[in-house]
Amino acid sequence: MLNPTRTLPRVRTLCTAVCLALGLGATTSAQAEDPVRIGAIYIMSGSPSVYGQFAQQGIQLAVDEINESGGILGRDVEFVLEDSQIKADAAIQAARKLVYSEQVHALMGLDSSGVATGVVPVVPELKRPFIITHAATPDVTGKLCNRYTYRLSVNISQNTKAAAEIAEQTGARRWTTIGPDYAFGHQSWEFFGNYLKELDPEVELMERTAFPRFGNEDFTPFINNVMDAKPDGVLVSLWGGDLVNFIRQANNLGFFEQDFEVLMTLGGATEVMSALGEDMPEGIWVGTRYWFAAHDNETNDAFVSAYMERYGKPPSYNAEGAYAGIQAYKAAIEKAGSTDPEAITDALSGLTFQAPNGELTFRAGDHQAVVGPTWGQTAALSDEYGVRMLDPMKTFDGDLVTPDVSETGCSL
Repeated sequence: MLNPTRTLPRVRTLCTAVCLALGLGATTSAQAEDPVRIGAIYIMSGSPSVYGQFAQQGIQLAVDEINESGGILGRDVEFVLEDSQIKADAAIQAARKLVYSEQVHALMGLDSSGVATGVVPVVPELKRPFIITHAATPDVTGKLCNRYTYRLSVNISQNTKAAAEIAEQTGARRWTTIGPDYAFGHQSWEFFGNYLKELDPEVELMERTAFPRFGNEDFTPFINNVMDAKPDGVLVSLWGGDLVNFIRQANNLGFFEQDFEVLMTLGGATEVMSALGEDMPEGIWVGTRYWFAAHDNETNDAFVSAYMERYGKPPSYNAEGAYAGIQAYKAAIEKAGSTDPEAITDALSGLTFQAPNGELTFRAGDHQAVVGPTWGQTAALSDEYGVRMLDPMKTFDGDLVTPDVSETGCSL
C-alpha cells in the first residue's frame, strides 16, 4: 500500500450517516470537537511491508476500541498512515507532511534503525511528540535523544543483554554473527559481544563475520562462510523477509544441522514464523520484542482475543507496539488534559501505562520504556495459531536488561 491510509472511526462514520439521513445535527460531545489526530510512519511497500501492515492493524484495533468507549477527552481519534519506504529522507518528508498538511497532534512509527537515526534529529523541528514502536537502535534514546522522542519497544541493548545471558548458558565459546549491513546488524553484534564478554571474559568473538546488505536475496556465500569458520555459536540478527529467505536457504545447506548454537534476535516475530510454518527449525533460540502467549494480564488477554477475532492470526510485536503506542497517547493526553503537542510531550515523560506486554514506564532521563524481550526455543507447530510455539520460554525483567541512563549517552 503506497498511498497514505486515512481512517475515520467506525462510530463516527456510522453516526454521521444516520444523522444526515434524519436531518439531525451532531449528537455527541465527540462530534462537537475536532478529532485527535495521530500520524503514523511505517514500511508499507516492498518485501518488509508486512511489518507495516501488522502495525496498521494494531493501530486500527486500538483506535476503534477507544472510539467505541467515548474517545479521548470526549473526542474521536483518527490516524493518518504514511509509507517510510525504508528511506530516511522519505520518512522525514512523511513526518513533515503529517505535521504541516495533516495537522496531526502526535507522531509514531518507524521500523528501521537506519531510518530512525535519520528522522529523530529532525523531530525537534516539528515540535510533535514521536513514539517509536519498532526501530531498535539505542542511539534514538541515547546520543540522539531529544525532548520529543520516546520509545516503548525493546531496543538492541535490552534484547542483546538477554541474548548474552542465554548464550553464556549454552557453554558455546567461539561466536560469530550474520546480520544486516547497517546500524541494526552491527550494533546487535557489538552490544551482544560486550555483554557476553562481561559474563565470560574468556569467550572469543570471531573476526570472521557475515554482514549481507539489507534486502539481499542470495545468502548462500554468507552461510557457507559461517559454516566454514566452525564457530560454537552464531548470533543471527537478520529480520523480516531477509530472515525468512536466510532460514529457507540455510535449511537447504544443512546450517541448522551443524554442531553450533544458533540465536536469532528476532526469530520469534510472528511475521517470520507464520511465513515459514514447519520450515522454521525446532530447538532454535529466538527472541522477540513481544510474544502473544507470554503475558498473563487482562490487557494482553483482551488484545490477543480481539486481534485473533478480527484478523484470524496472532498479533506480531509490531502490531502490539503500534497498539500500545495509541494507548500511550491516550494516557498522556488524559494526563495532560489537552491535545496541545507540548503538553502531550511533557505528559509522556515518566508516564506509566498498561500495555499488552505489561506495565511500561517512559524513563524521564532518556524516554526509553523499561521493557524486556521474550526469548524461547522453537517447539511444535500450533494448529490454532499457525506458528511454532516457544518452549521453554522466558520474558526478561526490563529493570534487569535496561542500562542505566548514565550509560546511554543521552542528555536531556
